[in-house]
Amino acid sequence: MHLLVALDDSEPGWAALEFACDEHADDEVTAVHAVDPTDSGYGEVAHLGPDVLMERQQEAGQELLATAEDRAADDGCPIETELVIGQPADAIVDYAAANAVDRIVVGSHGRTGFSRVLLGSVAEQIARQAPVPVTIVR
Repeated sequence: MHLLVALDDSEPGWAALEFACDEHADDEVTAVHAVDPTDSGYGEVAHLGPDVLMERQQEAGQELLATAEDRAADDGCPIETELVIGQPADAIVDYAAANAVDRIVVGSHGRTGFSRVLLGSVAEQIARQAPVPVTIVR
């Protein structure tokens, strides 16, 4: 079985990786981090320029994935990693469809009510769009 762990630098993201390693240590696990080119802090694009901002986001993503490899290896669960560019839910679903992924594991940030409606939920978007089963970890 090939699992994709949608990883961001959050407690639910790390919980998703831990779940995948604990429950599927003998399976192929790929941690995927999506860099969103439209995501920038206040004024960063104007200050840094879009190319520098994208470069910094990619470097941060690579560091996150290196940390994921180390954490998984410490748990006896070697993983592959992949950095993708795009809106997180779309990029994760596209990667799963193009790479024979059998299940997606993603952390839930636990938003409810109005904040969930206003902000959306990447985990929910993945679950609705994914061509494979999705496990949402809290």
